[in-house]
Amino acid sequence: MYTIRRATVDDAPTLSVLATRTFVETFGHLYPAQDLQDFLDEAYAVDRQHIILAHPDYAVWLLERDGVAVGHAAAGPCGLPHPDVQPGDRELKRLYLIKDEQSCGWGSRLLETALDWLERDGPRTLWLGVWSENFGAQRFYARYGFNKVGTYEFPVGSVRDLEFILRRPAGPAR
Repeated sequence: MYTIRRATVDDAPTLSVLATRTFVETFGHLYPAQDLQDFLDEAYAVDRQHIILAHPDYAVWLLERDGVAVGHAAAGPCGLPHPDVQPGDRELKRLYLIKDEQSCGWGSRLLETALDWLERDGPRTLWLGVWSENFGAQRFYARYGFNKVGTYEFPVGSVRDLEFILRRPAGPAR
């Protein structure tokens, strides 16, 4: 049985393990081993997940299958480097499922949960970053009204990935 629930600070260890696993499954092959490990140690450390989960402007959801976390989404204020970002704009920070759970519809449900939260106070401009070579994710986000409006570099050690900045303008309630 699948469920989606809002993560709490007590979920920081689970989120750390899951975020590390999904990042490695998706992108681990792109980086030298030490660069990857240094990035994981910083970005997905338990303490860092605890800070995110405790922050009132951020939200994280866990997708669980039979009580085991198999995916997650994170959202909060927009921090992408684009000149059109305005105060009040929000960002989908992460959306990952373990490989065995992809392409079964739960990624859409997890995204929709995050989008509902991001627009809980009404329609607003939403943003996200996606790897320039992740064509499946780009098509997925396009189905939800996100379009490419810029680029930036995402550093993982000595590697600088080209990321696309996607935006969905504020509009009528969806």
